[in-house]
Amino acid sequence: MKVFQLSAEARTDLGKKATKALRDENKIPAVLNGGELVDLPYAGTLKAGEKVVEIANGKGLITTDIVVSLDAVRKLVYTPDIYAIELDINGAKQMCILKDIQFHPVKDSILHMDFLAVSETKPVTIEVPVKLEGHAEGVKAGGKLTLSMKKIKVKAVYTNIPERVVINVDNLGLGKSMQIGELNFEGLELMNAKNAVVCAVQLTRAARGAAAAAAAAKK
Repeated sequence: MKVFQLSAEARTDLGKKATKALRDENKIPAVLNGGELVDLPYAGTLKAGEKVVEIANGKGLITTDIVVSLDAVRKLVYTPDIYAIELDINGAKQMCILKDIQFHPVKDSILHMDFLAVSETKPVTIEVPVKLEGHAEGVKAGGKLTLSMKKIKVKAVYTNIPERVVINVDNLGLGKSMQIGELNFEGLELMNAKNAVVCAVQLTRAARGAAAAAAAAKK
């Protein structure tokens, strides 16, 4: 994946009034998840913006509340590409990925963003764009190639995740489809249902007519 540089500030005031003030300044409240796993009660020292979120069995995860500017994330959000993000929080850098975005239901403005810390040893799950290549046999026979899944959910360490997964459709025949269970990419675990259809060559009206004519000619 390409790397996106993003600067952020630690956020310590989490009240509604402070949140509204941030948004009025074209800033976005966000959180960095996936921090250090710690024992509870936590006896260590937390940095500005950090807090411990209890998970289970006396364990907690350190998360960090942050603020990013709309201008800084515009190219990260409004793009079909995916990125590994080098997040700089008051000078401290952490690699992460964008995990979730909450939009305003009417205005479509960004309300909140969730980032997930990553490393070269811990696998993460992320959706990767699909690119079809080749010339399907079914298209040559008059069919129409359709893409049902624009993104595929994969699991891997972030350094193994490609910018897109490329699927060759040369052998895809007329009326045939390609499912997740038929695909294999080195270093990636595919997380979608195995019977989910990724792409297909559909029969067009012209193709049906040609097939019917061919069948009639054989009689």
